[in-house]
Amino acid sequence: MPRHKREIGRISVFKGREARLNQAIFQILALESPLTIYDVCKRIKTKRGLKHTKYTNVNRRVRELKKSSYLQKVGARKTKAGFQTILYQMTARAYLAIILNELDLDNFIQTASEERALVTIAALANQN
Repeated sequence: MPRHKREIGRISVFKGREARLNQAIFQILALESPLTIYDVCKRIKTKRGLKHTKYTNVNRRVRELKKSSYLQKVGARKTKAGFQTILYQMTARAYLAIILNELDLDNFIQTASEERALVTIAALANQN
């Protein structure tokens, strides 16, 4: 049983302590992709409420999101120091999580046409 009503029907990646940071990472990568972890961290620090976010926390979140298949490696880039660093971008799974998180299911059910409801049922029924 969820502790708070706002957690009912939420996607697991947007629940808990790391929800704000996950959402910020997704938002940044959706607008400017692919980026390194350092670039993501620099852009997160410009966001209101996340100014004091440490690089280690962003690094940990990006690696966990990659392990959960929300992010993927798409290449490498050479840094000024001469090292290779990995570029990350969002997967289709991450875009779907964002859309489902923003979707109001009651409103969708009430306003969906018969054809759209049947297509949604077919897509959800085939999720073996």
